[in-house]
Amino acid sequence: MELTLIYENEVLNDKEFFEFIRPYRDALINMQLRIDTFNQDLRHNYKDYPIHNIQQRIKEKSSLEQKLKRNNYPITIESARDHLTDIAGMRVICYFEKDVYTVESLLKKQNDLIIIKESDYIKQPKANGYRSYHIVFGVPVYYSGRTDYFPVEVQIRTLSMDLWASMEHRICYKSNPPIPENVTVDLAEYAKELKNMEISLSKLLKDK
Repeated sequence: MELTLIYENEVLNDKEFFEFIRPYRDALINMQLRIDTFNQDLRHNYKDYPIHNIQQRIKEKSSLEQKLKRNNYPITIESARDHLTDIAGMRVICYFEKDVYTVESLLKKQNDLIIIKESDYIKQPKANGYRSYHIVFGVPVYYSGRTDYFPVEVQIRTLSMDLWASMEHRICYKSNPPIPENVTVDLAEYAKELKNMEISLSKLLKDK
């Protein structure tokens, strides 16, 4: 019989946690500055406005502990460092699908970033209709005498994709009892409708 390890009583020390996440916060600021810089450049030189807004967050201590516990990892600083790549995260909300790939391309051209993993849920949506482009970058944080890399998860999506994801999260996340199958089917259909709406709106932009 397979044993499931549960760490019920382990919690992270507050002081150690805040010291631990400090470089993740620095890496997140680093990414924010990069995206702000090329977004302003696109606006100034090309009169292009690919990005609507940027959201960012550092995973809270309780959320980090819960994720380690859900995945049966020890609730320790070392375990978080070894297993979690979404401690620092940002969401880049674009207008249209082409803008998503513009941002993705510009980020990949920055040769001091390391691509840890990526998933294109736009070309290959999840079964429930979820669409977004996910990239985990290793971002350099420069210290006196050394450079360390810390993961930052970047989710790039359009306004319509973000609307769907936000509503789906509100309806389904940690739902008890589980969401019925017909609701999942409906959500996938709504995702298609929003995609078609976005395509229609993008054609209006081209016709201007």
